Amino acid sequence: MAKLALIYGMRLLPADEIEAVEDAEISLRNGNKAHVSMHLIEGGEDQIRKQLMQSLDAFFEFYPEL
Repeated sequence: MAKLALIYGMRLLPADEIEAVEDAEISLRNGNKAHVSMHLIEGGEDQIRKQLMQSLDAFFEFYPEL
């Protein structure tokens, strides 16, 4: 299996101040571009933690070969 890289970013902001969330662009060594969909989770600390962990678990379910 190839060595993998998980790309992520997090930032906490007041929910009512967010106008838009856009994809992030990744430059690959072969000259191609890849995109990472950014996700928005709103709520209190406990809600955000729970939903984030569920999202992480679901992410790895997309790649059962890992």
